[in-house]
Amino acid sequence: MLVRFWGVRGSIPVSGADYARYGGDTACVELRTANDDVVVVDAGSGIRRLGSRLIEEGRKDLIMLFTHVHLDHILGFPFFRPLYQEGTHLLIFDCPMAQGDMHTLLSTMMAPPFFPIPLGDVKARVTHSQACAMEGEITISSMEVRSIPLSHPNLGLGYKFTEKDKTFVFLTDNELGHHHRGGATYKEYVEFCRDADLLVHDSEFTKDEYRQTKSWGHSTYTEALRLAQDAGVASFGLYHHNQDRSDHALDDMVEHCRQIVAADGGGPECFAVYQDQEITL
Repeated sequence: MLVRFWGVRGSIPVSGADYARYGGDTACVELRTANDDVVVVDAGSGIRRLGSRLIEEGRKDLIMLFTHVHLDHILGFPFFRPLYQEGTHLLIFDCPMAQGDMHTLLSTMMAPPFFPIPLGDVKARVTHSQACAMEGEITISSMEVRSIPLSHPNLGLGYKFTEKDKTFVFLTDNELGHHHRGGATYKEYVEFCRDADLLVHDSEFTKDEYRQTKSWGHSTYTEALRLAQDAGVASFGLYHHNQDRSDHALDDMVEHCRQIVAADGGGPECFAVYQDQEITL
């Protein structure tokens, strides 16, 4: 399983010297299965560059999942170039969101006055699978996928991807310090992440910032680290970086995590996920 991060930022894309190393595009993750299938999770601004690469590679069959439909996770969808290529087949796993199914939500976003090209007019063939990881396990080629409800306003889904005894858990936009209606319990998140090879979790805020932002739907990086420790994961990646978080500030957060792990006598490898990072499991 290859995991590639095309966007790691939360809320809104950013640019400039302060974000040069970790990147400024919003959430988009690509997975390549052992059979070289392409699976895309979320369609933030990072999906624009992914689309260009897929066209260069001549990839026509694509699979997409969504964690939720807040703007930073879908704003790149209309700019995903494979949508406008004849011969492309995009299969969307249509787990229902709080506001409706993905076809309706994406069609609304691409309708006037928000966007000039309706979803129904794209050249790609877009189909929807009614199979949903929320209702149990689904299989994508050689990969098994499970989901868990996120603790987040308007809900959402976190995912666990398992292939050849390797496991990647992706929990963006998940608030561990406040229970949103419909979200899972902390114990359930621990069990969902248990012994994962890689956990990438929302780590948007510091403890001081969280005093002002509690209930906004995001965790502190120390809460996310505690989850990684309690679940016994091998590697923990900070994700959904705050739009104002500089590279230097992210370095400080990672160093603090490593100090906590060292003081506790060991634990997961800690790092902040950066744009275009590739991890092979």
